[in-house]
Amino acid sequence: MRNTLLKTIGTATLTILMVATFAQVRVSAQNNDDEQQNDELTRKNSSDRDDDERIVGTWDVQVTIRNCQNGAAIRTFPSITTYMSGGTFLESTSGIPQAAKTPGHGVWSHISRRTYRLSFKSFSFDAGGNFTGWQIIRQQVNLNRRANASESAGTLEVYAPNGTLVFTGCSTATATRFE
Repeated sequence: MRNTLLKTIGTATLTILMVATFAQVRVSAQNNDDEQQNDELTRKNSSDRDDDERIVGTWDVQVTIRNCQNGAAIRTFPSITTYMSGGTFLESTSGIPQAAKTPGHGVWSHISRRTYRLSFKSFSFDAGGNFTGWQIIRQQVNLNRRANASESAGTLEVYAPNGTLVFTGCSTATATRFE
């Protein structure tokens, strides 16, 4: 792909040089309408990038494990999460002792406006330090207008070491930006 890109850039550069050398180039002022359209497009693209990155940072999170059938809260505990620029994610929780679980590693993506998708995975161990499987958590996160708080809901999938799904759970979370 890199070679194709370099060839395309090289061909485009050669074409521009040939046109500049062999053709009479006429320069004129741009139409104000064209300038306005270009400015609006630049602002829109900049705004999209800002929305994509608004979630970046570290967050204090309160996770609530819920009954999937009726939504009743089972227990609540704090976690800390970090959304990194480019779409990667880290999580540490007090909900499971750290000796029994690795930090969660995952990815996030911008869906639209203030809504994001998040998935992360961690490995689990028993009291003897033996590998017992992994868990995958998937959430949809909604930021408030000021991008300093969020609410999310999602699922937990627990897998045995052989990859068999053994449990599915539900959760919600609220978060505030760590500062």
